[in-house]
Amino acid sequence: MSDPTGKYSITMPRDIAEAAKARSGPSGLSAYVAAAVARQIERDNLNELIAVAEAEHGPVTDEEIQALRDQLHQARPRQTQSGADAA
Repeated sequence: MSDPTGKYSITMPRDIAEAAKARSGPSGLSAYVAAAVARQIERDNLNELIAVAEAEHGPVTDEEIQALRDQLHQARPRQTQSGADAA
């Protein structure tokens, strides 16, 4: 069952509204805007978690970020191979 909805009036630049309407497809502008706002809330929440973690443990270094990117890059072919094996 979906969450209850409410009707809201928002103001945004016309060019952004028109671009959103053009991309919204069959789900409509309201669903498109709701998804965009949900993504922004997720990002805001993640940024808050990062701020708390960095306050406790210090900032993440560029080297740490690159090491994690390297791990992800190496894991992708294994995931693809595992998915092919399962099929």
